[in-house]
Amino acid sequence: MNLKNKTILITGIGGFIGLRTTELAIAQGMHVKGIENDPTNATIAQSLGAEVIVGSVCDPIVAQQACQGADIVLHTAALVKEGGSLEEFRKVNVGGTLNIARAAINAGVKTFIHLSSVIVYGFTYANKITEEGPFRSEDNPYSLTKIESEQEILKLNAPPNFGVIIIRPTAVYGPRSNPWVIRPLKLMRQKRFVMPDAGRGVMNHVYIDNLIDGIFLAIEKEAYGEAFNISDGQETSWKEYYTRLAEVGNVPAPSSLPAPIVKVLIRLEWLRMKFLGQEPVIFPAAVDFSTSPHAYSIQKAQSQLGYKPKVTLEEGMEYIRQWLKNTET
Repeated sequence: MNLKNKTILITGIGGFIGLRTTELAIAQGMHVKGIENDPTNATIAQSLGAEVIVGSVCDPIVAQQACQGADIVLHTAALVKEGGSLEEFRKVNVGGTLNIARAAINAGVKTFIHLSSVIVYGFTYANKITEEGPFRSEDNPYSLTKIESEQEILKLNAPPNFGVIIIRPTAVYGPRSNPWVIRPLKLMRQKRFVMPDAGRGVMNHVYIDNLIDGIFLAIEKEAYGEAFNISDGQETSWKEYYTRLAEVGNVPAPSSLPAPIVKVLIRLEWLRMKFLGQEPVIFPAAVDFSTSPHAYSIQKAQSQLGYKPKVTLEEGMEYIRQWLKNTET
């Protein structure tokens, strides 16, 4: 499929991934529409040249209106947070996905890209795990509903009328990334950021532009019914990543503690925030994720899509440095 002059609808267009995809899609000669539930973020997307509808992906009327005239849907919208009820996650991550997909089918959309996550493999996974899995939710509502949404959306795959592609990114970083840039730097400035086990685990990062390149390649190749892991293909340690981030953010390098102690500190912080009536931002299970020594296989994306990560970690960090110079975080 030639992307030029195609109309792409991006759900969650005002988010980190949605905004950068908007910029790169327009640069490729595409027309961009979007759905965004935050009016402020919607305005930002509109300023980039997108046509944006403010509303929820769970709203059938919003979905039907947004899908009209679209050739491609990139579904990035999801409930992404550490805690919450399974029902809350399922409503957005499964129900919202199916709502958009059904509206897309009714509107004659030919290609549906579902942005999933490598979290479908759980927090502890085998080295070089492929798209075949196995899946492990580990009692985490985000993981479970990402697995469920993949399973449900693939039932609708029926090319050439409606083709579904699953993209499973690793940790997506770059300018505007909250979990891997903004929040860590904020905690480092407050001297509240600690790496478990000296940061020896593997940080499976993917620079935002590399991810979007993989998405566009999957659309161009019309890889319907397939799922792809997308990362930078570098087995960078968390220590190296966060040391580099601290350097470009001009903050002291983070300290380290043994993983069991970090888990205790996270539990204490969790209890404190619950007592204050606030939503916890991190749970102990995150420690298991950040101490894993394993990487994800991207061989399938490389062989079937011709995917080659173009932006290195060094270049990605320099882009973040330049962005931070002009941004208050």
